[in-house]
Amino acid sequence: MAQAYTIIDTVEKVSEMLAKLETLPVSPPSLYIDLEGVNLSRTGSISILQLYALPLHHTYLIDIHHLGASAFTTPSSDATTTTTLKSLLESPHTPKVFFDVRRDAEALYHHFNISLSRVDDLQLLELAGRIWRAGRGRFVNGLERCIRNDAGLSQVQIREFEARKQVGLQLFAPEWGGSYEVFNERPMRAEIVTYCVQDVEFLPILWRKYHGTLTPLWERKIKEAVEQRLALARTEVCFPEGSGMARGPW
Repeated sequence: MAQAYTIIDTVEKVSEMLAKLETLPVSPPSLYIDLEGVNLSRTGSISILQLYALPLHHTYLIDIHHLGASAFTTPSSDATTTTTLKSLLESPHTPKVFFDVRRDAEALYHHFNISLSRVDDLQLLELAGRIWRAGRGRFVNGLERCIRNDAGLSQVQIREFEARKQVGLQLFAPEWGGSYEVFNERPMRAEIVTYCVQDVEFLPILWRKYHGTLTPLWERKIKEAVEQRLALARTEVCFPEGSGMARGPW
């Protein structure tokens, strides 16, 4: 996939980005988001927030490690508005699409007091579709499996995707000999940029695949499950570790 991206590492760049984002349409969703960090959770840290703006066909890699809270509190360069990244993330009027929002929501709330709102969680959409079609599905799928199965890639494209993914894993995953601290290295390694950009660029494809295929009953169930994930992220109760994260809500 094409990788048009900008690294946002100054408050001036944050302001310029927000001026472009705040006027984007809301249907279909324009904003597709993922986070990377060191032990990404309430006890770890956020390194990078990836934001793909669908109408712009552009990914913004927001350097949270460098900018800290200013990434979220710097206002738009449009002086007629007071939009910040925090206000966009918390807006009930602006849909944001994530894949498994749990750790992202937890980290954003406990480190920057950001309460996500109006979230579509593709992981829950995919699980609900499996249950609705087949009558079963106890466990959620990961993003890599969903991309392989549902992004409409050829076998050659799947192999290329997996190869790029593997390069990233070898850099940051401890089980592959890597370290999550690589997300804090500056300048960002080209391999990390590729890893961050490619995942978030697939999210609109998956949204189109999963959205609008379920009954109103299932849509209500998904909305309730997303709200439960967001609410739990704001409590003192930690999400389960390891395989405990794999069990679905239904």
